[in-house]
Amino acid sequence: MRLTVLNVLAAMSAVAVSPLPTSVPVLLATAIGTTLCSASANTLNQIQEVPFDAQMARTRMRPLVRRAISPLHATGFALVTGIAGPAILWTMVNPTVALLGAGNIALYAGAYTWLKRKSIVNTWVGALVGAVPPLMGWSAGGGHLLPSSAHPVEIFLPSFLSSVPLDATLVDNPLAPLALSILLFCWQFPHFMSIAHFQRESYAQGGYRMLSVLSPTKNALVSLRHALLLIPVCSILIPLSGITTWTFAAVSLVPNLIAAEAAWSFWRQVSDKQARRVFQHSLWYLPVMLGLMMICKRGLDWSSWMGSGAEEEVASDPEVSAT
Repeated sequence: MRLTVLNVLAAMSAVAVSPLPTSVPVLLATAIGTTLCSASANTLNQIQEVPFDAQMARTRMRPLVRRAISPLHATGFALVTGIAGPAILWTMVNPTVALLGAGNIALYAGAYTWLKRKSIVNTWVGALVGAVPPLMGWSAGGGHLLPSSAHPVEIFLPSFLSSVPLDATLVDNPLAPLALSILLFCWQFPHFMSIAHFQRESYAQGGYRMLSVLSPTKNALVSLRHALLLIPVCSILIPLSGITTWTFAAVSLVPNLIAAEAAWSFWRQVSDKQARRVFQHSLWYLPVMLGLMMICKRGLDWSSWMGSGAEEEVASDPEVSAT
């Protein structure tokens, strides 16, 4: 459920920061379709891993392991949600979102699940799965993912380096969904590598090929590397893509430095205590960063929300001023 909530949050956040208008039915259909796709992928994953989950302390209480439901029941649920999710997205949103949802089911339940017992590359494939929901959310609002002559990649420099008016920059820029996906991709490594460290014994029991089992030091280094990458992603790439103003580049530094310091300590000490600290920081990091992005969304006039915009309009009216 937590993984599904994260996927829906990522997709809805992409809709929220998009400059393109949308409707309530599209929002609801995107949320429901994404939920069903995630449910199907997770179910298919657990169906394949019952004998391995039974060997791990943290997964022994999963429904299939406890025989709370039968494999036939789970398979039926996976098929219904796996068909209904993309179908809802296709008919009520658009084909691009539906194909991304269906592709993510295949990637998670297929390549990722198979690789978990074959190669440490499984973690990178899993991170790709987590980077798809922002693409779904951006596409749901009618945004384009690939550049074209009608929708070229645009760069938005700080105001002191550009004379382009603010309102003119509200465009469908293909660089924006890429920036959101990179943010989600990088965030997953501090989050998952910390979990993998203090759960490494369970992964070893289940026979999973995890970097935390093979080399805890390299595992912590990967966590640190991506925690550091998040700094230029937030302070350069995201405002450069036009999603936010350059204010976001400054305000995002504080949470990024806090998270990076935790990842640095984890790499220096490689202990369960430091791993749990990185994990705890990863829980608040994403909601805080997405919230800051919405606050700093390019073109969003907070003065109009507070009522000052209307006051300025009245004050600028000559007839009202004379009265």
